Amino acid sequence: MGPLLCCLGLAALLGPCLACPSACSCSIKKNGRLLAECAYKDLQEVPEGLSSNVTILTLSANRIGWLGQGSFAEVPEVQSLWLGYNQIGVVEPGAFALLVHLKNLDLSHNKIADFPWQDLRNLSGLQILKMNNNRLAGLPRDAFRALKDLRSLWLNDNELTTLAEGTFDNLPSLSQLQIFNNPFNCSCKVFWLKKWTENTSVSITKGGSTLCVAPGRLKGRAVTDIPDHHCIAPSVQLTYLSNLDNTVMYDGLTLTLHCSVAGSPPPEIRWKIQTSSRRIEINGPNVARDGSVKQSQERFLVFKNGTMAIPNFSKENEGIYTCLAVNDVGTRDVSVNVALAGSENPAEDLLRDDPQASHLGGQSCYKGDEMDPSGAGEKLVIVYHMPRESKSRAGGAVPRVCLGTLLLALGIALCC
Repeated sequence: MGPLLCCLGLAALLGPCLACPSACSCSIKKNGRLLAECAYKDLQEVPEGLSSNVTILTLSANRIGWLGQGSFAEVPEVQSLWLGYNQIGVVEPGAFALLVHLKNLDLSHNKIADFPWQDLRNLSGLQILKMNNNRLAGLPRDAFRALKDLRSLWLNDNELTTLAEGTFDNLPSLSQLQIFNNPFNCSCKVFWLKKWTENTSVSITKGGSTLCVAPGRLKGRAVTDIPDHHCIAPSVQLTYLSNLDNTVMYDGLTLTLHCSVAGSPPPEIRWKIQTSSRRIEINGPNVARDGSVKQSQERFLVFKNGTMAIPNFSKENEGIYTCLAVNDVGTRDVSVNVALAGSENPAEDLLRDDPQASHLGGQSCYKGDEMDPSGAGEKLVIVYHMPRESKSRAGGAVPRVCLGTLLLALGIALCC
């Protein structure tokens, strides 16, 4: 009677652990892990009735087309989840978020175009992620940021045309990457990938098949063969231009800065202005060829050639002026701190207000004076002061020039 009772008791204990849907075969592995084998069963959804202790769940080669938020609620302990060779096209946010013990996830050979990448933030123990042979056209830059233990990442045979720089950063355990057979557009946006592959210790499987589809001149060439001279990071120089000769601009105070840039592809020029009261960003020129000002931004005149002019410069316009050069390879910037002095000798005002200021601020700035890009903005100072001519007319009206005349004068001086 004793042995019989023991057997019945053991069966009662194991019974709930081995709960298994009729379409699956469940067993305990030698290492004590519970396996639920549900592959090749023509299933259209994740079956119900799985034991909460399942650690290996195989659902490969079925006809599952949808994964909902609660599809795996019954198996919170699962460590290996195999879903390859299904018809999955929809994955709801939260479908994988609670599977915090997951180490292996196979979603290969499905129809996934959109994926809830935020679900991966909870899967810090994930070691293998297979998403190859899907319809992924893009990835967020931080899609894999939380996967510190990820060793193998499969993204081959998707529809990726580009990858954001830094996509594979913060993956200290990564040792294998597959990204071949994607229709990469080898613009300079993926030039970083070439440099990364040259310096990484990660094994990039079949790297020779990571080919360019566009542009035409690079079609069929490996991403790693993008010529260096096609993609050059921006360089930028900031130059102070004095008032145009024989022209009085408003009160004789017109701040004019010229931003010269170089790089391939040609960089865009953007401006950032930080005054004591506001922050302004100007992305591109606002003065047309005919001299008209776009968006009614008459305070800051930005020309296509990289010049900015501020007529009637006043104390409220003091601050840091930054020119940014931006292209697909990167961004560079240079800044200058502009102050307004009231005396005829700007050096006196500068040294009195800021003894630590750069010596450049105490000099007379002439047309073409170049700002050292290493100046970091805070220590490179121009002190603008009222011209002697204007001061000598104390009590008299200062000649003014209308905005149209100013634009015409600047256009003539800066068009070449």
